[in-house]
Amino acid sequence: MATFRSGFTLWKMVQAARELTEDARVRERIDAVLRLMGGYGGTYGKGRPLVDALENVAQEAILHEDFGLAQRFQRFAAYAGGELFLEILENYYDEEARQRSEESMRRMVAIGADRAAAALDVLCRDNPDATATDARDLFRGIARAADYLGLGAGEGGIQLSTKEVRRLQQYGHMEILLRNLPRPASAEAARLMSDALADADAGLLAQLLELKARRAGLTALRAAVESPDSTEGALHACLKNQEWIFGGAYVAELARRQYTPDTILDIPLLRGDGSLHVVELKRANIKDLVIRRDGHLMLGAPAHRAVSQAQNYLRVMDENRRTILADHGVDTRRSSATVVIGHPRYVSGNVTPQEVAETLRTYNTHTARIEVITYETLLDSAARMLALSSTQQTPDPTEEPAA
Repeated sequence: MATFRSGFTLWKMVQAARELTEDARVRERIDAVLRLMGGYGGTYGKGRPLVDALENVAQEAILHEDFGLAQRFQRFAAYAGGELFLEILENYYDEEARQRSEESMRRMVAIGADRAAAALDVLCRDNPDATATDARDLFRGIARAADYLGLGAGEGGIQLSTKEVRRLQQYGHMEILLRNLPRPASAEAARLMSDALADADAGLLAQLLELKARRAGLTALRAAVESPDSTEGALHACLKNQEWIFGGAYVAELARRQYTPDTILDIPLLRGDGSLHVVELKRANIKDLVIRRDGHLMLGAPAHRAVSQAQNYLRVMDENRRTILADHGVDTRRSSATVVIGHPRYVSGNVTPQEVAETLRTYNTHTARIEVITYETLLDSAARMLALSSTQQTPDPTEEPAA
């Protein structure tokens, strides 16, 4: 059961966020949130209506390509829906709270360094002739031992308090920045650092960081696909806010997943023309994705069920197009869909990867609005896109800088 949240701090953050946009439509959505919350000294209304209203702001911001504001309200909605603790929002949007967290982080780093020094003291005490290699072996052993640590509620386990759970979640949302570092160890190092910073292009650095994040996302998805026990939920988590994986035709993943009372979409994507594209996710480990009957290859029952589900989604979107467009600004008439299901590595019955690809290609040529692909196809396509982007962003050492 969801634990809904609200309060004065969220109300203040929503008020402050309202000043970050001049768009009348976005402000209208924010005002609807504030009316639900009641204002200073009020009851600060909460529940599913508040979560929906916050998601509506995020979606409207996406439609106006204000992705920073959209992300802010997505986090507000996650807090209101019980998925994030208040400390996370404060670290993002409250300067004083962030400073307190940075001080706590600095203390934790200092404690870690102190413990490392203590470990080296013990090493040198027990082995006065210890070398740098011995020290490395010591810390590598500690790192390997960390793989055997775990959390559990049974005998011998560790029961975490709410405070500690909050702390773990908090550091899962933080980055460590090094500031005011001491001078480089040598004049040569200083010169190299100075040259690198002088030649750095801020836009290029931002693009390189984005590529790094995309590589990490693709690696996580590949690991989930290659694990035979991965659920649809685990795969969905890897694909959340990773619309680039599905190709360049999509502007963003929409904040709202539910447009009618009986339809919840896995991944709703926004096309450049403002229309909706639905991604329906199924498990990767499906043995009967493609089957052989009377000497012919055809899709198995799981794929047909997934396609039927996508067909029903598109039918509902068509029938409710006018209401959805008026309420949410998304055009759902003649929407399209992609079903991502299965992987050749799991298909049984001596069906080769090439036969899986050919069967799907044959099936897709007979459908107009729904395409069925495997996770292998999705991963390979995304990897090619990433490789192309990496090539485009790598500076040519022979190229003369622009005047």
